Amino acid sequence: MLTAQIIDDVVTRALAEDAPWGDITSELLIPGDAVVEARLVAREPGVFSGAAVFEATMTAADPRIVTAVTAPVGKPFPAGAVLATVSGPARGVLRGERVALNLVQRMSGIATLTAEYVGLVAHTKARIVDTRKTTPGLRALEREAVRDGGGHNHRYSLSDAVMAKDNHLAVLAAHHGGDVTAALLSVRERMSHTTHLEVEVDRLDQIDAVLAAGVDTIMLDNFSLADLRTGVAHIAGRALVEASGGVNLETVAAIAETGVDIISVGALTHSVRALDLGLDVGFVP
Repeated sequence: MLTAQIIDDVVTRALAEDAPWGDITSELLIPGDAVVEARLVAREPGVFSGAAVFEATMTAADPRIVTAVTAPVGKPFPAGAVLATVSGPARGVLRGERVALNLVQRMSGIATLTAEYVGLVAHTKARIVDTRKTTPGLRALEREAVRDGGGHNHRYSLSDAVMAKDNHLAVLAAHHGGDVTAALLSVRERMSHTTHLEVEVDRLDQIDAVLAAGVDTIMLDNFSLADLRTGVAHIAGRALVEASGGVNLETVAAIAETGVDIISVGALTHSVRALDLGLDVGFVP
């Protein structure tokens, strides 16, 4: 989950990166006693995410800044909507502006794209989930944005679940005489009873060996729609079925309609476009 400590760590690093020796422009141009009010304004419609991060950035830039969030997180907004207002020392607002916008624009972009995917599969049982294809250092923020958009999270890290992909299986099989079932059963024996076991397959003829090991989820990777339907029917509820690969806004509905339980979408975080938001100074006392 996105905790205050995680937010503070991200914001502290980002502000230090952006002004390692101070904001020399504001320090030279802006009087030290100047105060401003500004509005976080949507230049385009979207779904709001990152309010806590925006506020934490402004507070870290100058604790005298007061931030008021005026739009609900996880809800759509129209172009022109005022999402938050800030007031306080002008130098602090200007110092925090770029970092605050960078973070809230990215998070809102992820939430907006996720909501679009979720809407396209709403008539099915499929869940839209993210992947580990996240920006290094920003995973917790990006995962929060996926949830704000109505999606779900896959495993957070390599420490959270056993997920055997093609390269894992190749190594394991080589050490068990090519017997994938034996390899997976060996893994199951050494796992905690609370740990989830997922296995990726890329052909229909691999499914039975994986099912025999009693796995929790089978990922059907880059399957055609016909093979997805066949795989779902063959697994028949004995494991959760995840579809991965070739997922985009044009294909996701058809993939969901094959009956899969989960659709993982790397594009939610690895290639999303930041939403166009701006911080407009509207009043200088």
